[in-house]
Parts: sequence; C-alpha cells; structure tokens
Amino acid sequence: MAFALALGVATFLVALPFGSFLLRYLKGHGLGEQIRIDGPASHQLKTGTPTMGGLAILVPAAIMTALFNLVNHESMLLPLGTLLACGFVGAMDDWIGLRKSRRAAEGQETDGKEGLTVRRKLAALTIIALGAAIVLHFVFRLESFALPSIPTKFSLGIWYLPCAMFVILVTANAVNLTDGLDGLAGSTSTIAFAAFGVIALLQGQLYLVAFCFTVTGATMAFLWYNAYPAQLFMGDTGALALGGTLGVVAMMTGQWLLLPVVGIVFVAEVLSVALQVWYFRLTGGRRLFKMTPLHHHFELVGWSEVHIVQRFWLVGVLAAMLGIALALL
Repeated sequence: MAFALALGVATFLVALPFGSFLLRYLKGHGLGEQIRIDGPASHQLKTGTPTMGGLAILVPAAIMTALFNLVNHESMLLPLGTLLACGFVGAMDDWIGLRKSRRAAEGQETDGKEGLTVRRKLAALTIIALGAAIVLHFVFRLESFALPSIPTKFSLGIWYLPCAMFVILVTANAVNLTDGLDGLAGSTSTIAFAAFGVIALLQGQLYLVAFCFTVTGATMAFLWYNAYPAQLFMGDTGALALGGTLGVVAMMTGQWLLLPVVGIVFVAEVLSVALQVWYFRLTGGRRLFKMTPLHHHFELVGWSEVHIVQRFWLVGVLAAMLGIALALL
C-alpha cells in the first residue's frame, strides 16, 4: 500500500507540470476555440476552453505504469491498454469534432456532424470491450462474481464474456455522460478508482492497487486545471478512457457488482437519460427532468455548478465507503 500511495503522489507530481504544458500547447494551437457546449445556455460562456485535456491523465499514468508497475506484472497491460485504446477513440472524436467546428466557423462546408458518428464510436468501444473480456476470461481465467457476505463465488462460464463487455461499455459511456460540469467526472472518477484500489488491496492484488492509485494521482493533477472555472476540459479523450478502464478494474477484482454502488453518480446520470427518453415517448413529449444528464436538471432548478459538483462528490465518497464496506463482508 505504501508503494501504491507513493506512486500515486509521484504520478501527481509528474502530471501537474505536464498538464500545464498541455494547456499552453492547446491554447497556442487554438484547440478549443470552436467547442460546442451542450447544456444550459450559461455554458456558452465556456466556449473556447481547450479540450482533449484527458491527455493530461493518460500520458502520465501510462508512463508511470510502464516505468514502475509493468515489469514482471504483465497483467497490468490489460487496464493500461484499455486506458490507451479508449483514450485513442475519444481523442479521435474530439479531434474530428474540433476540425469540423473550425471549418464551419470559417465558412467552409461540412457534413453537419461533429466528431465520430455514434455508431462508429460504439463499434470501436465494443471491439475494445470484447478484447478486454476475452483477456479477462481466457487469459486471467475469470468467470465469476462475488456477493457481499457470501464466501462462495458464482461462476458464469462463457456468459462472463457478454457481462464483462456490458460492464466496460456502460461504464465508459456513463463517465462520458457525467463529464458535463467543471470537475465532476474527474472527482467522481478519482473516488471510484481509489475505492477499487482499496478493494484490490483487500484481495492482495498489490499491482492492481498501484495502477488504481496511479490513475487517481494523474486524475487529481488534471483536476488542478479542471476545477471551477475550468481551464481545461477532459473531453471524450479522458472520459471514455477513465470509464472503460474503471470497468476493467472492477472486473479484475471480481467485485464488479459493487460498481453501481461505488459509481452511484455515474448510474444516476445514465438512468436520468434513459428515464427521460422513456417518459418522453410514453407521454408523447412531456419531460421527467428539465434536462438530462441529471447534473443539468439541477442547474436549471437553480443549484450553482459548484454546489452540484460538491454535492455529487459527497454522494460519491459515501457510496465508495459503502462499496468498500460491502467488499469487507
């Protein structure tokens, strides 16, 4: 645990100056001038904030993992590979969206779409999730799940593959949906990775513990620039990478049924969107929430952005405490 905590702090110290360099680079190249902000009208003030800030998490986390947590521990290639692969998909989406938006602002013709199409992005993430599920099942020989207070694990056999894919895909998209307010996705992801680091410690998976706290340290450094008012947005580059990797980490612990508990904020964000769509269709156009994902509803109710992030963060901490408690049973 001492090694994992020290590695997390070291990663923070490496990521902090890298984040400053990345921020200057993105500003210098105008990579943010034409960002389209979804959400309440007040968010238009954020237009121009550099995006692709998730690189400030991915690069330091990858370097520190490769240097200090990979040699003789090849199992860490899976979460690291997931982090980089999902980050690459997100970066492609961010980059294509920026290029198309800038062309539109300059009066050039575009196809009217920003970033990757939803279908292509989902296809890419599905391939990554399938690859991760195959490694988890056929290489790591994982096929079961655990329930609190029950010592016996329950085997899923080959059905473990679709379950693992579902967990990884949903978590990646859930964190992406949560990334809508300054510091929200970063703070809740930090809590979730730290919680699963503790759960991995309880199982003796020391190198998974180190990986979790490496990502935690890198994300905390990113939050230095993403705290309200944000100087840098993580974009899909960071959100998809953190979400997909969190899903893999949860599967590696075998306590993936605790992920909805530890990640209760992510669950609430996804459910708000699903319920909004269902209610809209059921009632012929009425809305259950003022706007989704859920954090936008609270903005329109009158909560300030800072209050929403702080209160969601508090809920995330309490949920992480509960998840760890359940893992101890």
